Amino acid sequence: MTSDQQPNRTKKVRCCIVGGGPAGMMLGYLLGRAGIEVVVLEKHADFFRDFRGDTVHPSTLEVMDELGLIDGFLKLPHQRLQKMDGLFGGTPVRIADLSRLHTKYPFIAFMPQWDFLNFLREAGRRFASLEVMMSTEAVDLIRRGETIAGVRAKTPDGIIDIEADLTIACDGRHSTVRERAGLVVEEIGAPMDVLWFRAGRKADETESVFARVEPGKMMITFDRGDYWQCAYVIAKGQHEAVKARGLQALLDDVVRMAPILRSGIADVKSFDDVKLLTVAINRMARWTRPGLLCIGDAAHAMSPVGGVGVNLAVQDAVATANLLADKMQHGCPPESDLDAVRRRREFPVKMTQRMQVIVQNKIISGALQGSDRPLKVPLIVRLITALPWLQGIPARLLALGVRPEHVHSKAAPAA
Repeated sequence: MTSDQQPNRTKKVRCCIVGGGPAGMMLGYLLGRAGIEVVVLEKHADFFRDFRGDTVHPSTLEVMDELGLIDGFLKLPHQRLQKMDGLFGGTPVRIADLSRLHTKYPFIAFMPQWDFLNFLREAGRRFASLEVMMSTEAVDLIRRGETIAGVRAKTPDGIIDIEADLTIACDGRHSTVRERAGLVVEEIGAPMDVLWFRAGRKADETESVFARVEPGKMMITFDRGDYWQCAYVIAKGQHEAVKARGLQALLDDVVRMAPILRSGIADVKSFDDVKLLTVAINRMARWTRPGLLCIGDAAHAMSPVGGVGVNLAVQDAVATANLLADKMQHGCPPESDLDAVRRRREFPVKMTQRMQVIVQNKIISGALQGSDRPLKVPLIVRLITALPWLQGIPARLLALGVRPEHVHSKAAPAA
């Protein structure tokens, strides 16, 4: 499908959000709640994607609470994590303890992302001003001179032009909108990629170990109730080398590191069951064009370190609604007002990425290089383990992030 095909219909809205991920669906909900005529475009027919970010941190739980959605949200199936323990070269370490936080929801909720997104879609149905269009993929931008005036999209019924006063790109780290707008991404780099897979879990299998680090190897395991979700960390660009060794060699390494997976590892039957996440850290210096704003992964891709990507995207959405919802009642704000979102969110993004880079360079990169000598637990990790009161510091950074956002955008009066 090419962007020069002629549309068979048109639609005009105040705001068009491209991408139905956490940033797009949360922003769609907030703008619909504010009475802004908004449409969210999601290119897939549903939200069911495996191996997406499934960690909902206290910062996001507080947002759901502020919106009056938390009771229904926490009725969805989920697991709760408070204490994050690890094995570093066989030495037990405590990474963080969220129970030490003075917050209403001192835990990380593990919930399939599709449940989170479906919940927001269903909750947003009560807003007449919000429409979610599934199976609708933005393929190009509509321009009026230097101003972005909407998107051209592909639907099952053909091409549609969606004219919008403001277009907001929430279409992820491989953003079509960003590319069409000519916005440039600065790559920061990451030394690793991640292999995601599931292993079966028996009802009586319990283990508090979250992370395992050995010479040349690193692995994360999440207890998801009836299965273990696993992240096997490999050096950047080594995916083909891992495949060349064969599946059994990989699974043998996994079971050696995490013996509790032995009974369920047979669920991994081929490399089709092992998904590659190519890790990237990047951000844009400029998030806007006239009539266009990028947020979430479209503006800044995060490393999986800390599992903060979903929550940074939600924070971006909250800040966008706080800053722009009132102004959007009268049309598209000028680009200087759109850029207020970047000015608000750039510091938390940069600080979070800086901390991710430190973890990557000081811990992950060294571990993946391998060595015949036993791994030494980094000093900071030894201090956190030895001094329990310090465990609240990484817990706070993980749980609430840098300068968390709170909902200040107003709800439109009920009809």
